[in-house]
Amino acid sequence: MANAPKSKNKKPNWFRRVGAKFKETFSELKRVTWPTFPTVLKTTGLVLVIVFAFLAIVTGIDRLLGWLLSLIS
Repeated sequence: MANAPKSKNKKPNWFRRVGAKFKETFSELKRVTWPTFPTVLKTTGLVLVIVFAFLAIVTGIDRLLGWLLSLIS
């Protein structure tokens, strides 16, 4: 009975895999084009305006439906 050769296709150490993933992530983050601060302020303001507009619409519909329900009962 001949001994079969052991394969060397083992995964690397867990710490090496995690380290490689962190290295890859930071390398990718260096290539990101970050927005300027004024752009961040403008887009944040726009998001807040849209959120408050939808809040007003949903609140109005809720009050209207609550009023209609009170008429029924």
